[in-house]
Amino acid sequence: MSATVAVRTAPEVPPHRLVDDIVALIAGTLIVSLGLAILKGGGAVTGGTAGLSLLLGYVVPTPTGVLFLAINVPFFLFAARGRGWSFTLRSCLAIAMVGALVLVQPLFVDLDGIDAAYAAIMGNVLSGVGVLILFRHGSSLGGFNIVALHLQEHRGFRAGYVLMVLDALVVIASFAVVPPLSVAYSAVGAVILNLIIALNHRPGRYVATGPR
Repeated sequence: MSATVAVRTAPEVPPHRLVDDIVALIAGTLIVSLGLAILKGGGAVTGGTAGLSLLLGYVVPTPTGVLFLAINVPFFLFAARGRGWSFTLRSCLAIAMVGALVLVQPLFVDLDGIDAAYAAIMGNVLSGVGVLILFRHGSSLGGFNIVALHLQEHRGFRAGYVLMVLDALVVIASFAVVPPLSVAYSAVGAVILNLIIALNHRPGRYVATGPR
């Protein structure tokens, strides 16, 4: 009498449909743009190219959305070479949408006088959730996101932790233009943002990518 050994196989995961990616793009960019608007309203900063655009926005008379688009341009060449045109074009669209939405958010939400600590934490939480949505649908917000995803897929470094290191450099640089207390709040917020990504976007955990 022979024993039968059951082999457990992983269920097939259906890829994202085009409509899934479109909805995710809209939701992710809306959430990130609101997060950035909250950060700016509270005089806080965050990491990445979004943080750089906020920093520059405090010292030069240029809208944050315009700066965000300009800073990300050099990273597109790296993305096209390392991750392909599909990812690059999706990221370009996401960046353009965030840049535009950041400009219009103040027309609908009055954020003047918002508490700095609340702005730093909530702005980063929203930004982290929005970036996570974009990551899971084959897109990003360019800049450090592209570098972090490349290192995660090719070197095994978790994207959230890579972003945390790079973002720390941006937060440190913010001492030059932002009050120390706001920098402290921003540092806590940046850690929260990257923990959200690190704990929810691990290699192999989420594999449903690309449209049908």
